[in-house]
Amino acid sequence: MNKLSSLLQSRRWLLADGATGTNYFQMGLGPGDAPELWNVDHVERVLDLHRRFIESGSDIILTNTFGGSSYRLKLHKAEGRVYELNKAAAEIARRAVEASGRDVIVAGSMGPTGEILEPVGSLTHADAVAAFKEQARGLRDGGADVLWLETMSSTEELGAATEAARLIGLEYVSTLSFDTNGNTMMGVTPDGLARTCIALDPRPLAFGTNCGVGASEVVATILTMSNALGDGEANLVAKANCGIPEYHDGNIVYNGTPALMSRYAVLARDAGARIIGGCCGTTPEHVAAMRSALEANDVGERPAIETVVAELGPISAGAMRCCTGNGAPPPAGESRRASRRRRRGAG
Repeated sequence: MNKLSSLLQSRRWLLADGATGTNYFQMGLGPGDAPELWNVDHVERVLDLHRRFIESGSDIILTNTFGGSSYRLKLHKAEGRVYELNKAAAEIARRAVEASGRDVIVAGSMGPTGEILEPVGSLTHADAVAAFKEQARGLRDGGADVLWLETMSSTEELGAATEAARLIGLEYVSTLSFDTNGNTMMGVTPDGLARTCIALDPRPLAFGTNCGVGASEVVATILTMSNALGDGEANLVAKANCGIPEYHDGNIVYNGTPALMSRYAVLARDAGARIIGGCCGTTPEHVAAMRSALEANDVGERPAIETVVAELGPISAGAMRCCTGNGAPPPAGESRRASRRRRRGAG
């Protein structure tokens, strides 16, 4: 059995790590620089961030390879170094895990290519598969336990990455970014992703959402996916940005406090997420607060959408429609699916 599957069977929830790039900016990464080059040029900095996330309680750490495909590395004249940089990243993460003595998953991060696949764009399915396969091979050989396909916006690109995972022999997790009025940039809905992932071959070990426009929308997305699925049908992932980005003194700063991220973590878990983490702006300090909150609060009733809005902030009209079906929130502590059953007299 895959190591991640084993942990999901034995635990009610798992805590993933936080941001990569925004934390590296605080460690010396310059605007426009490729974080992936740090896997060779600044190994100790990459190792240190992994170490701090593990010490903060992360059960899953993502490799420093979000932009590790040939298409993204080409922007830095490093398209010929895909295997080298991805293998090095997985080896660094593996070193951090082994030094910790904890049972932590190394997830090989694979972000979007930055290209648009056919039929809307010009990138062919075969070329996308080849690019993802090259990246996945380096991650596998460096010691990644699973692949982590993240921040994608189209089912076409997700399908290409899924095929690459199958060809390379690694199981995977997939998350899309629902950042356009409750949908992805390419029009995928949360329940549409759920239907797609359930039908994929191989099926992801877990799927869900990351990044986006704030913690409240991520929890709303998890509610939508959870409502669309049967109980226990899938392992859902929530990895929200740390609040909202703001511009201060020439820098982009995320305004989420440890208290906000703690409340988000509990609400995301209660909404149905099995894996909870942070994305842009989330530091090890935020992750430590999230861990404490998850351990201190037993799993509760599924939150109503008005509770999510009140505690985490507003959501878009599109996310509200997706979550509630008609714009009206379900009764407090009750899912839309359960509400339908109640009205039919079936529960």
